[in-house]
Amino acid sequence: MTPSQIPDVVVQARPLSSRDSAILIGFPGSGLVGSIALAYMVEKLEFDSIGTMTSKYFPPMAMMSEGVISVPVRIYEKSRFVAILADIPIHPQICYEVSNAILDWLKPFNISEVVTLAGIITNEPEKRVFSVATEKPLLDRLGDSTIRLPIGSISGIASSILTECKIRGIPGIGLLGETINAPDPRAAAKTVDVLNALYDLHIETTGLIEQAEEIEAQMHRLAEEVQTAEEHTVRKETQLPMYG
Repeated sequence: MTPSQIPDVVVQARPLSSRDSAILIGFPGSGLVGSIALAYMVEKLEFDSIGTMTSKYFPPMAMMSEGVISVPVRIYEKSRFVAILADIPIHPQICYEVSNAILDWLKPFNISEVVTLAGIITNEPEKRVFSVATEKPLLDRLGDSTIRLPIGSISGIASSILTECKIRGIPGIGLLGETINAPDPRAAAKTVDVLNALYDLHIETTGLIEQAEEIEAQMHRLAEEVQTAEEHTVRKETQLPMYG
């Protein structure tokens, strides 16, 4: 096979074990909200690994744990839930190809809906979860657990997947955890809470809150170190001798 014959995106996975599955998708983005939330859910509910997704356009990198390589985009399943979890961001130029590859692979399985998990940067500290959907009844299902985005736009792989869902007539929901531009397990915990309400799950989010507190403490210490360094520099400058 020549390079020009290699598919843009390759999904290698066993067939889904149930019909009407809900597909949960989390790629790295603002605050890493989607990937943190979905990785936590996969771990807590003990999903089974069923496949991978690769592309000649993905960056040449792989994550590892205790020396064991992990494929950057992985597919998991548990009961009627399928999780597509990524360690790498998707470049805007290949969002269309990735979105179509995912939905083309899912086409034979008569899925019930797609839910994308992502972050949205705001100037507010509440850690709210915003929502968009391909149809209004899907937003009604969420009730008061999210805030509907009234107007505007979303971008990135989540928007590409939801757009393709709209075109194909597949129910699609987008959950956007309010975040800052740094790893945000607290926003991820709020997003998991919405999944709990939507699917009657009982995922305990204490572990995410503990991660958030640890990260916040590290950021606080870093801020103090930076401030101390700046104050030391100012004092040193004021003590410089003057010549003339």
